[in-house]
Amino acid sequence: MASTSTPRPVGTSSGPGRILVTVYAIFAVAACSRSAVQIATEFDHARLAYLLSAFAAVVYVVATVALTRTGVRWHRLAVAACATELAGVLAVGTVSVLNSSAFPDQAVWSTYGSGYLFIPVVLPVLGLLWLRRTAPRPDGNTAGGTTAAIS
Repeated sequence: MASTSTPRPVGTSSGPGRILVTVYAIFAVAACSRSAVQIATEFDHARLAYLLSAFAAVVYVVATVALTRTGVRWHRLAVAACATELAGVLAVGTVSVLNSSAFPDQAVWSTYGSGYLFIPVVLPVLGLLWLRRTAPRPDGNTAGGTTAAIS
């Protein structure tokens, strides 16, 4: 016989959220590695682009960690990270298109992340949508629904 228990919230890193966390983790590693090498070896060539890539790396790390945690504060931090990423990729993308001479080398967010198959512009939108779906509510459930335990 199946018993029901109290509903538990859907975590941001469960279900489709696992894919989101995995992609953020990959981007965190990629952006950290690339910016570290570029800053260490070619910093004078494109300072702005390399510093922006380092900033993007920090945003990806924060988003990855926040998406794996539960609780209202972690959820807010994840929303802030995804919103910062979206604002950054839109701002840097627009500037890099309008003034390409400002970016003699690609940053992660240059031309809306074209060097990364435009994933940097799509990822924060998907992240914000997922966070909206899994937002904690005062009753302890999530906005997107609950799951019941099966025994």
